[in-house]
Amino acid sequence: MVWRRDPDRPAFLSVVFWLTLGATVAINLAVAPGTVLERVLFLSDVGLLCGLWPVMPWRPVHGVRLLATPVFLAGTLLLGLVGAAGTHAPLVLMGVANLALVYGLRIATPILAAFVAIMTVTSLMFYGRTLVQTLADLAVIAVLAAFSLGMAVAVSRARQLAERVRELTVAEERARIAAEMHDSIGHHLTVINLGLENAERFRHRRPEAAWKEVRQAKELTQAALADTRRWVRALRPLALSGDLGSAALRKLADSFSGTGLTVTFQVQGTERPLDPDTELVLYRVLQEGLTNAVRHAQARSVHGTLTFEKSRIVLAVTDDGKGAGQGAGFGLTSLGDRVRALGGRLVSGNKAVGFELRAELPS
Repeated sequence: MVWRRDPDRPAFLSVVFWLTLGATVAINLAVAPGTVLERVLFLSDVGLLCGLWPVMPWRPVHGVRLLATPVFLAGTLLLGLVGAAGTHAPLVLMGVANLALVYGLRIATPILAAFVAIMTVTSLMFYGRTLVQTLADLAVIAVLAAFSLGMAVAVSRARQLAERVRELTVAEERARIAAEMHDSIGHHLTVINLGLENAERFRHRRPEAAWKEVRQAKELTQAALADTRRWVRALRPLALSGDLGSAALRKLADSFSGTGLTVTFQVQGTERPLDPDTELVLYRVLQEGLTNAVRHAQARSVHGTLTFEKSRIVLAVTDDGKGAGQGAGFGLTSLGDRVRALGGRLVSGNKAVGFELRAELPS
């Protein structure tokens, strides 16, 4: 299930939620007095929160999941009226922060104000609390709300900055690729043009030489077309196609299925959000491994594995081709520099069968 590894909800937040809810239930059942009806309402509210927590979104979404956020906040506030004995405060804080992250500050503030008004009336009219007790509860809620809203605003801005960094990183990469594409394709076209001009001059006096130039131009045209297709793949990375993390890598692997290779890709470990620079380098490592398998290795199959370990991320690309000769090409040398710039290392070499390209990056 996707919600079990929701990258927008930190694991420690789930730990805090379940510990706080467990403590609230234990304290209520052990010391808090109440009627049978109050106990039933309390346990029903706890059950509601347990069901909502796994499916709650933590960024703007569309559809039914959007309703989970206000219902969760209502449930956390209701705990204070049905016997939570004050231990539910961290849950209210989570509910307010979630509301601001999903709905935005402009919508979250009036929703929160409406909740407070409803809880005030409910507390005075149906639960028999005094005005002083109600105001004290409101003071606690106000402090929690201010803290939670401020935290949510900071997280939202951080997300915006991270997305901007991603866009700039990808734009810079596209500019670099465009320059390299110009040099590569431009060289091919220049040689093709010279060859066809020679063929035109030789066509009467030296027809064999003319046809030789035409054949070479044809071969160069095929090479230029292959290069163009590879560069087109390279110009569609990451957020530009709406895919991030392993989804972008998987889509890249699938794009090579029409090259005659059997390409497989798998993810091991629990996936977590990647830094934009790390994500782009991993994309380039997979692209380099796949491209080398197509151009040089005469491979029939390539397998990519993205592994999320405790403190690092490892991407291995293995093919069953003929391996590589001595020395690293310009592509691997440049890629190695980029990996080392992020504090990682790039290892490549022949195996018993085929060739492996392996990148290890800190996370």
